[in-house]
Amino acid sequence: MPTEKLQYGAEDCVQTGTGMFIAGFVVVIDPEALPEDRRGVRQLLLCEGVVGSFPNAADDAVCAVSLANGECVGRKRGDLLGLLKPELLPDRARLQLSQIRPLDSEIPKEPEFFGYCFLPDGRYASGVPLANDLEVREYIDIQSRYQHRLMICDREDCCVIEMRDGKLIFPTREAPDAQRQEPDNGMELKL
Repeated sequence: MPTEKLQYGAEDCVQTGTGMFIAGFVVVIDPEALPEDRRGVRQLLLCEGVVGSFPNAADDAVCAVSLANGECVGRKRGDLLGLLKPELLPDRARLQLSQIRPLDSEIPKEPEFFGYCFLPDGRYASGVPLANDLEVREYIDIQSRYQHRLMICDREDCCVIEMRDGKLIFPTREAPDAQRQEPDNGMELKL
């Protein structure tokens, strides 16, 4: 379980500079662009896909979500130091991240799915409503980089996808094949 740092720097990033695509990634604001009392977890943002998220867009604005409080914020691309190493994301920020819906989507009135992310100790935040398969894919794409365990459940709360440490564990490729190969022995389950 990573501890929250008082300040994140270049050594905490997998990549730095303006030559990277940052939409859907957790980025670190350069500590020099913030007052001292605004550092630490307040430096961490999840970037949205706008013009400033493309490589070498140094002067363009970036829209993002703060992992300290969930607020939408705008920053200059030049204020961003780099992409945070996923293993350094503190638990508080992971839980905040787990509540972020796919970028540019509205909360569905009748969601088809719910996304859940779990910390290694089992803690989790409430399920995130997801409207359709596309939102599920976008949620998985963002969350699987940073979360220990991720589950997608249908509206009846049945697990349809489960991942741990970025690897799919349910459904397995073998499960559908095993069901097709099992002989029908005539047994019937009665409730």
